[in-house]
Amino acid sequence: MENKIGIIVGSLRKESFSKKIANAVADIQLGGFEFEIVSIDNLPVYNQDFDDFNNVPEEYTVFRNKIKGLNAFIFITPEYNRSIPGCLKNAVDIGSRPSDQNVWDNKPAAVFSSSPGNIAAFGANHHLRQCFVFLNLLVMQQPEVYIANISEWFDDEGKIKKEENKKFIRSAVEAFTQWIARINKD
Repeated sequence: MENKIGIIVGSLRKESFSKKIANAVADIQLGGFEFEIVSIDNLPVYNQDFDDFNNVPEEYTVFRNKIKGLNAFIFITPEYNRSIPGCLKNAVDIGSRPSDQNVWDNKPAAVFSSSPGNIAAFGANHHLRQCFVFLNLLVMQQPEVYIANISEWFDDEGKIKKEENKKFIRSAVEAFTQWIARINKD
């Protein structure tokens, strides 16, 4: 059976570094694992009234069903104001509601964060993990994936330039697949 891993990008910007990382992850070929980038670009802002009054936007339904069909998730995020971008929090919230239908529940997850500076979106990484505790996402603790100086990573075609950086991403993804196997075994 293929493990279907959803890649969720916390940026809407067309040329975002997070999207470039997601593309690099999606290109990795590992036996038994399939990667799929899940778009959050068209999700309306979460409003509980939609669920309470049975007026759920089609985009919510499509997104929730997509998440239900995936086995695990890699969240790739930049940092906005020492936290996660609003679009990513919105997607997390949409998947978690209604509260008795949390589509994230009991699924493996990893967080990859990046920034052009040296802090590598540490704040966003940990704020996202904090949300995941409540949502019962089973987050890989090690290795932690922080990518500093991301603006230096990619060529004009959006490909990772340095072999050492390609190896770093691959090793993080391989560690995550081992985390998934460990969880599935238990």
